[in-house]
Amino acid sequence: MKRILFIVHLLCWTVMLHAGTISGWVKDEKGNPVSYASIYVKQGREGTTSGGNGQFQLTLASGTYVLIAHHVGYAKVEKTIIVGDEPVSVNFTLVLQQVVLSEVVVKPGAEDPAYEIIRNAIRLRKQHLEELSHFSSEVYTREQLQLRDYPKKFMGQPVDFEDGDTSKRKMLYLSETVARYAVKPPGKARVDVLSTRVSGSRNAFGLSLPKIISFYENVIAAEALNPRGFISPISENALHYYRYQYEGSFREDSVEVNRIKVIPKRKYEPLFSGYIMITENSWRIHSLQLELLKSSQMEILDTLKIEQLYAPYSRDVWVIRNQVLYPSIRIFGFDAFGSAVTMYSKFDLDAGFAPKYFNNTLMKYHEGSNRKSDQYWDSIRPLPLQPEEILDFRRKDSLEQQRMRPEYLDSVDRIRNKLSVMGLLFTGESISRQKRRTTWVINGLIPTISFNTVEGWVVNPSVTWIKQLDTLEGRKQLAVTGNARYGFSSQHFYGRLNASYSFGKGYGSTLTAAAGKYVFQFNNANPIGSLVNSLSSLIWESNYMKLYEAAWFQAGYSKGIGNGMTVFTSFQFQDRSPLENTTGFSWRNVKDKNYTPNYPAPASESPMPAHQASVLTAGLTWKPGEKYIEFPDRKISLGSKYPQFSAALSKGINKFLGSDIDYLKWGVSVTGDANMKLAGTFSYHLSAGGFINRDAVQTPDYRHFNGNQTVLATSYLSGFQALPYYQYSSTPGFWSEMHAEHHFNGMLTNKIPGFRKLNWYLVAGGHILVMDGGSHYGELSAGLENIFKIIRTDIVWSFDQNSFRGAYFRFSIKGLAGGN
Repeated sequence: MKRILFIVHLLCWTVMLHAGTISGWVKDEKGNPVSYASIYVKQGREGTTSGGNGQFQLTLASGTYVLIAHHVGYAKVEKTIIVGDEPVSVNFTLVLQQVVLSEVVVKPGAEDPAYEIIRNAIRLRKQHLEELSHFSSEVYTREQLQLRDYPKKFMGQPVDFEDGDTSKRKMLYLSETVARYAVKPPGKARVDVLSTRVSGSRNAFGLSLPKIISFYENVIAAEALNPRGFISPISENALHYYRYQYEGSFREDSVEVNRIKVIPKRKYEPLFSGYIMITENSWRIHSLQLELLKSSQMEILDTLKIEQLYAPYSRDVWVIRNQVLYPSIRIFGFDAFGSAVTMYSKFDLDAGFAPKYFNNTLMKYHEGSNRKSDQYWDSIRPLPLQPEEILDFRRKDSLEQQRMRPEYLDSVDRIRNKLSVMGLLFTGESISRQKRRTTWVINGLIPTISFNTVEGWVVNPSVTWIKQLDTLEGRKQLAVTGNARYGFSSQHFYGRLNASYSFGKGYGSTLTAAAGKYVFQFNNANPIGSLVNSLSSLIWESNYMKLYEAAWFQAGYSKGIGNGMTVFTSFQFQDRSPLENTTGFSWRNVKDKNYTPNYPAPASESPMPAHQASVLTAGLTWKPGEKYIEFPDRKISLGSKYPQFSAALSKGINKFLGSDIDYLKWGVSVTGDANMKLAGTFSYHLSAGGFINRDAVQTPDYRHFNGNQTVLATSYLSGFQALPYYQYSSTPGFWSEMHAEHHFNGMLTNKIPGFRKLNWYLVAGGHILVMDGGSHYGELSAGLENIFKIIRTDIVWSFDQNSFRGAYFRFSIKGLAGGN
């Protein structure tokens, strides 16, 4: 097998060699390959990186060059080469950097020389940060994720990667990308992806991670790993967080480079450990080898190693040559590791950009960028593939062709579509037909069963049919959902049909339609879920869900128009009828307590009269500064640092289709997050509105405020955790609502010995409702989140008209129950 791999690899290299091509290998003194060494032309823009096996290639025009091979921790090697019509072979042997301790004598109690070096680096931090604030560069990235081990079963299901390979070691993900990366102050950036591919998926677009992780920044932002970010070893306040140890220096050309060991002062702070090399006199980063651990308050990953290497571009400016990330993770029996190699070349620090080049498109995949041939990649790839990468591309590309055959798709469908007891009872089942690009989704039996006092025991099955109308990665899709509902006590049958059609080449558009006869909560936002209401009714005889019946139809349209703006409109007609309790059944009899009538007291003290309602709604949402990834056929939002603004008008149209209502109400809101970095994240939702005209308003059309009377938390930023559901439902001329929370993200809990190992975070909130006439309600809350990564608990103090109502316990499970 090794011989086969060698032959395959040799053949691959033979194909890639052509006139003007320089190739070779980089090894250490013992003959071991040096992975991801930087190879570049002295005082030139061209460069490349050695692969995992130490091999490299570089294409240059004819001429004489000084070629440099360099890697963090090794002495730089230079070789002069002459490039003509024939391929050139050049090999490098790198020697570990010989660090020499200076003659500085550190007396007992005296400060380590490293501190003065770090102070100088901090003093010039901003200057060096601005050196790379305006440039363009060509960037090649390669990302891979491999498994070392995985369980045979996960959540009771066999683990099968459908690649015919039963070995534990396998490549999960492999992609490569060539892009143009441009940066311009203040803080503008754009990536143009010229070519990209993903192993085993010809239609996919690979990751492109060209951003330089600049340790000249005070805080390294990485919200997925820690919402607070990580403190740079040369940040303005670094001396409060790190200890430093001088380990000597070495000379490179005429530059003296100091090797500094970086040591966190305390565990469970967002800090790096490792080594940073700082040049003498200019006090800039030469290279670094830093690491994040679980004790660095890092989420998801177990370890993340970062290597960077800088080199002179001119006398006064250095540029980054390569950046390599090494993540690793062990979770649920899966043991994975990977690498993300980014190499930079062809820097232009005087780049000119066309007007409006920097816009709301942060990354653009050009037409045909994922359709390049293997021959193209062999001719342009600056970083040679490792043998396992060559085999992975070939094996998965071949497997992808087989998977497109009708008989294969049918066989895969038969395997995937096998029904299971778990799926039928709890999680639901998904049945796909890949040839037809259709999927059927059936909900599980247990979630379809609920209880309420109006219908008694209810069975509510649903089936969804999804048809992909373009590629599997595209946006064009039709989805139809059918619901049937039967109440065994009321002996009433209901049904509804919902359809949505998504389309749009640039920004997305959606058409929706629905019709049927069904039951609705008086607050159509559904403040209480079926499961919670069932348990509350059966165990505590608290029937919070209040229902009415309606025959209805609805149509809606929304369209993204760019710059973070979406407009929408909808029309709904309901023929509404009141309902009454039909059962007093419960699992236990609570002393001195009975079910309440089926109307939303205190908003209504009697059953709602039958009536018709025609409602037209129009509005927009706007998120300034919205950034997008632009694909050839669509744009996908990346969010914005600014809040989202929303506004809507709803008109109850009197006499249209027999409508008995007549009103006009408005509403506006602002929702956002303020990233305070080390201090945490402040989240808020502010809203206001009112009735301009309220000549004829029925209870379902009131302004309802989302309350909660169960231990399961409601939405944290759009509801109140202890407000009775319909206490303030009315038709106010004006109302305002404020929800705010501060997520400390470990800022305080990481100071508590023992407790800090849990990585549980403090969260505090305030919630206020004010209405015309002076009515007001408020809540204060304090809690812990990130408990076992998914649980949040709170104590909520409730105040009504300045009177303390009590303290209440609430909890939620991320993605499963309550909150959001």
